[in-house]
Amino acid sequence: MEAERLIATGRHALAESRTALDIVAEAWQAQVLAQAIGSHLVLCGPLELRSEARGLSEIGGGRGPTDQPVVRGGLPRAAQLTEVGDERAALTALGALLGEVGIALVGVACATDEEGLYWQCIEAIDATDEAGDRVRGMLRRLTLRERGRPPDPARGRAGPRPGGR
Repeated sequence: MEAERLIATGRHALAESRTALDIVAEAWQAQVLAQAIGSHLVLCGPLELRSEARGLSEIGGGRGPTDQPVVRGGLPRAAQLTEVGDERAALTALGALLGEVGIALVGVACATDEEGLYWQCIEAIDATDEAGDRVRGMLRRLTLRERGRPPDPARGRAGPRPGGR
């Protein structure tokens, strides 16, 4: 399934989540989807995205199977990912999903009295924030490519224009 469609499904599922555990499960789904999109872009994406994409694919990689919420239907949605047709559109939508997940997790963390759930949310917020940073980095690199300016690898942004302009 195409990335944008999976992201839209995730945004809808997050919006429909009614319990703290549903929100945490959707946050996990979003994180796994972000990792899958990162992995796909490492293999098939533009060369200038591969470094950030590799970082995205590795975020939250230390989680064990017991840390993962139960997924209805058995597999994470990300297992259905087959393509990232339009990198910019997919990354923009993924950034929006990650932002919504972060906001939802803050709400759960603020509302819970359960210490374990609180810390799980805090860790998920950190991972979501890091993933969002990677997505924004890739979007900047796409913008630079479209403008015809190569990124300065030492600084991760556009270098000076030829002729000093």
